[in-house]
Amino acid sequence: MAVPKRKKSKAKIRSRKASHKTKPVAVGVCPQCGAARRPHRACPGCGYYRERQVISVEAE
Repeated sequence: MAVPKRKKSKAKIRSRKASHKTKPVAVGVCPQCGAARRPHRACPGCGYYRERQVISVEAE
């Protein structure tokens, strides 16, 4: 059974865990209405995806 020879220091552990941070959400612009939308998803503002209507959205 593998057993570590020495205790890992706090700096070593924390430097390894520093890369576990969350990334910001990627946001693009809808070519139809100009609203912010996530890539590869239908626009929540107008309901378009790849230049065609895929979901119906109520106008306010």
